[in-house]
Amino acid sequence: MNISEEEKKELEDIYQSLLNDDKVKRMLDIPMHRGSNCYIHSFMVAKIAMRKAIKKKKPVDLKSLLYACIFHDYYLYDWRKDRSLLKGHGKNHPSIAVKNAKEDFNIPDSSAEIIKSHMWPINFKQFPKGREAKLLSFADKKVAIREAFVSKKRKEKNKNKLLKYISILF
Repeated sequence: MNISEEEKKELEDIYQSLLNDDKVKRMLDIPMHRGSNCYIHSFMVAKIAMRKAIKKKKPVDLKSLLYACIFHDYYLYDWRKDRSLLKGHGKNHPSIAVKNAKEDFNIPDSSAEIIKSHMWPINFKQFPKGREAKLLSFADKKVAIREAFVSKKRKEKNKNKLLKYISILF
């Protein structure tokens, strides 16, 4: 897929504004897989999904995909602290993330639809439809698997490298 320098700049501007937004930075305090956090996880997912989307020959709605990647885990709670939130977290957090992202950032409906299906097959009824949803689902699982197999100690050691890596989209 060809992307112009103008489109690239627009996407990078969106990415940077979200990367530096105080509301988005709340995800730094939400633990993720084995010592990671939602902030780093979501921006890693965005980098992987966007890179893969640009390599596609068929068109992809890059702006909707970018918002969906960054907000797919914008649920803003730690189910480890309140175990009552654990039951159904896998199925329910996409809807909670959409609600929060709509309230805080008024994300496009197209991004909301992409987010809702990112937990397939755990949420079996929400199959990823469209290229964007499949790209998010793929990138999310790829990052989650990487995070699951890296020790907490190594993650903490590499945290600054990851923050530097996610500091730019392209």
